[in-house]
Amino acid sequence: MSTPRTVARTASDDLVAVEFRVNGTPVSLRVPARMTLSDALRENLGLTGTHIGCEHGVCGMCTILIDGDASRACLLFACQVDGAEIMTVEGLGKPDDLHPLQEAFGRHHGLQCGFCTPGFLMSSYDLLDHEPDIQREDLPEELSGVICRCTGYRNIIDAVDDVAANHRDGLPAPKNCGQHTLAGRAPTGSTAAADESAVVAASDQEAAPEQIQLPSGEPTIAINVTTSLESPPQDVARVFEDIQLLARCLPGAELTEELGNNWYRGRARVALGPIRLSFNGFAHLLEHKSDRMHVLGQAKDTSGGRAQAEIHLLAVPDGTGTRLEAEARVYLVGRIAGFGRSLAGDVSRRMFEDFAQAVDQAARGEEPIAGSNPPSAFGLLLNTFKDRFRRAREKGRSIRGGHSDGRSSEKG
Repeated sequence: MSTPRTVARTASDDLVAVEFRVNGTPVSLRVPARMTLSDALRENLGLTGTHIGCEHGVCGMCTILIDGDASRACLLFACQVDGAEIMTVEGLGKPDDLHPLQEAFGRHHGLQCGFCTPGFLMSSYDLLDHEPDIQREDLPEELSGVICRCTGYRNIIDAVDDVAANHRDGLPAPKNCGQHTLAGRAPTGSTAAADESAVVAASDQEAAPEQIQLPSGEPTIAINVTTSLESPPQDVARVFEDIQLLARCLPGAELTEELGNNWYRGRARVALGPIRLSFNGFAHLLEHKSDRMHVLGQAKDTSGGRAQAEIHLLAVPDGTGTRLEAEARVYLVGRIAGFGRSLAGDVSRRMFEDFAQAVDQAARGEEPIAGSNPPSAFGLLLNTFKDRFRRAREKGRSIRGGHSDGRSSEKG
């Protein structure tokens, strides 16, 4: 009997080292295990020619070449292409020296809005590279893996057929693939793509911003929660003074690095069924006292979602206990913003209530149960619906009680 093989497990938001070549340039990255190749190309390397449409592998907008074959970048994790040779649309030609396919698309007006163009160019290159004798009548079926939203298929077929007819002896090679020619815009905070003397490498960690500036306009969620704690103010003050302990009270939150000048690096995780979102970002304490706190935060997840928030916390003596007041404005972009405002607000309020309970625990000298484990969206939603049902039932009783009183007075 063979010895069972030990399989190493990696958390979805753990950083994984990966090396490959893009358009002839060696690339070394450390990215979250669940980051897709399309996101890594766009966000880490600035190669935004690889478009993202459906993110299900259907529309073909993210088509690239991996080891010479067309592949969907949205269906692969970046860590899966370690050691691979990748070509994106940026490697096909230069602005002053276009590839014949690019010239043909322009000449035959095969690009309208342009969103599908990179996918068609890369799919066409793959097709003509593998089947130089392809006939016009076969092109519609062969290129059906890319969807054109402007219904410009006729002109696209004309362009590809033109190139095929003029290059039966072999398609010309890409014109912008060579050492240090990524030809993408530099990622934020990096000049790697513009520096032709260095191997491109993405930073393990994003640099802290100079300041966090919230968007103008109404927030996605506005929260104002007041909770009564059994612990006396002096014990709650001890928790407020310990930033690491206070952070552990927020479900799914974790401070990973103290940057100085009241800046912190951290992450927050939420489990949405089989999907686990991990937001990595920064927090800046604008005010920090034993009974109050004012903090700005911003973070993003690997799917492109972003969150920004302004939070006020205030601990007020309330008899022998403490009244904890929390006010927050939250701005969301991406999948996390897909919840309805009302439901997202209820879930967020429930998280703050769980946070208050954890603060009460910590004030009693216990380790808060919230910890750094991602809160379950199902559990949060279940408790939210229970709260809604309870409030509706109490409101119904109040209304029925009012009607009863009214009928009694009318009889009198």
